Amino acid sequence: MSPHARDRAREKRRSKKRASVLAERAMEARRNKQVLAIILVMIVAIGALVGLSLVLNKDDASRSGSQAVQPTSPAAPALAKPVAGCVPAPKVPTGKRSGRLPDTSTAAGKSFIATVTTNCGVLTMELDGTRAPQTVASFLGLARNGYWVDSPCHRLTTEGIFVLQCGDPTGTGGGSPGYGYGVENAPADFTFPPGTLAMARTSDPKSNGGQFFIVYRQTVLKDPTGYSIFGKITSGMDIVDRVAAAGAKPADTNQNTAPLQPISILAVNVTEKKASQ
Repeated sequence: MSPHARDRAREKRRSKKRASVLAERAMEARRNKQVLAIILVMIVAIGALVGLSLVLNKDDASRSGSQAVQPTSPAAPALAKPVAGCVPAPKVPTGKRSGRLPDTSTAAGKSFIATVTTNCGVLTMELDGTRAPQTVASFLGLARNGYWVDSPCHRLTTEGIFVLQCGDPTGTGGGSPGYGYGVENAPADFTFPPGTLAMARTSDPKSNGGQFFIVYRQTVLKDPTGYSIFGKITSGMDIVDRVAAAGAKPADTNQNTAPLQPISILAVNVTEKKASQ
């Protein structure tokens, strides 16, 4: 091969090599551009997801704040100050309480004086064991066992019927001493005068137990079975009237309307009423 031919062949090889190198560089540049484009797309996508998450979280927080300010049930107005004579009520008892139904003989033919100390003052009650022996016997037994200590009055009704309901240590309206008995001494005309003490119950006539109510304004309860009247308030109705005048909270999940001014039974002491009393 002549020197010129060798030079041309060498130059041709060099050209091919340069072309190959340039092609590889171009391909690498394209790959780099593609990788960069993918990275940019991922960055944009991640940014969009982060932004969406922030918006959703902000929206959730906004909704949560709205619920805190405007609960699903109407907020109860707060008392500007406690009702005169009331001090803070104790915490609702947490332990399970129960009792045994006493025999009617413990109260039959007798009258009793119950002194009920509350965080708003003292209520004095006269219990009629002649007309409602089983109810009064039950009341005596629960009082002596401390069943009602620190129990809240969980329900105040202010329309149609006018009663303050107490006697459930759980404060839910569903508590029971673990026994039940039937109705005694229900009024024939379904009328309950102010100061009346009567037993609360479910639709079952034999569900009388530990819950009772105090009537603070004449009330008519037209239930065919009736409600047991077992006594009356002889002093302290002004306390009940003041608590009632303060109003009630909106109904809770158990449909109880607790008094705005909390009132709880702190202690109950019962003595037999003597003939001279």
